[in-house]
Amino acid sequence: MTRIHKQLASLTVAFAFAAGTLGFNAPQAEAAEPVTYLLPAPPFLPAFGPWMLAKHKGYFEAEGLDVTFQAAKGGVDVAKQVGAGNAVVGGGIGDTPVIVRPNGIPVKAVAVLGGGSLMQLVINKDSGASTIADLKGRTITTMSYQDTTYYALLGMLATQGMTKDDVNAQAAGPANVWKLFLAGESDAMAAVPDWTGIALGKGMNLEIIPSDEHFRSMAQAILASDKVIEERPELIAKLVRATLRGMQDIMDDPDAAAVEYVKAVPQHQGKEKAMAGVFKLYNKYVYPGQAKLGAMDADRLSALQDFYLESGFIRQKTDVGELFTNRFVE
Repeated sequence: MTRIHKQLASLTVAFAFAAGTLGFNAPQAEAAEPVTYLLPAPPFLPAFGPWMLAKHKGYFEAEGLDVTFQAAKGGVDVAKQVGAGNAVVGGGIGDTPVIVRPNGIPVKAVAVLGGGSLMQLVINKDSGASTIADLKGRTITTMSYQDTTYYALLGMLATQGMTKDDVNAQAAGPANVWKLFLAGESDAMAAVPDWTGIALGKGMNLEIIPSDEHFRSMAQAILASDKVIEERPELIAKLVRATLRGMQDIMDDPDAAAVEYVKAVPQHQGKEKAMAGVFKLYNKYVYPGQAKLGAMDADRLSALQDFYLESGFIRQKTDVGELFTNRFVE
């Protein structure tokens, strides 16, 4: 080694030692921002497939987010928690702000996952019932009285001149809502495609009535508070983008999405075919019908609010512009 080479080598070692001593380490990747995402029911339900896929496939991570999911007691409870600042973002259905804003809960829908309705009224035809009117005096299971699928049920009853007092509506939780139905202990259930798929898989004789055939309830929505929308719009945009990517995967190829979903949610190990069947129900009943993926239909929301008011579900109307924003999907 020449004298010059020896001097260069010595300088390199010295600089490396000095850099290490002074903390001049190589730049580190920026840590992902932790975000708590509040869901209206347990995260392992296939209803939350878009969210689970977004996390599993790294869509949230690509946005610089480390998302943790927690379950609340229905969509109205989610709205209360998000409005109070206990969670940055949450899930309900598109109807939720209509219900809660008159009570002073400052949340908006920032994206809606589909142009259909999340809820279907599923009737066991072997019980002798096949229409909404046939359910008078009969038992209907629902997830909870705080979940917005229950409000969709009330809306469907109201279209037939019926109220909750005309049926025996039982809040059974996310498992018993369908288990009691399968056992014949209820004549109908306020279902989402997850539970509809289970009943179909059992070969039951069903009448499936999508909510929006009678009452234009909406699909699942991403909910955020006015405060977070104003102060952290970039965060909301990231959450919306990642979630809609997960939804698009299901729409594009439900079979492939089901395989990845089962990897993300090991409770469903070995049930890839069943999960694909559920995703296909979402593609049939819930996800289609949006000109722009994730966008709220203001006219539909306005008409829905009018119906809620006329039926006595809310005391007063809210300006439609306060119920949603499409800024994060345009």
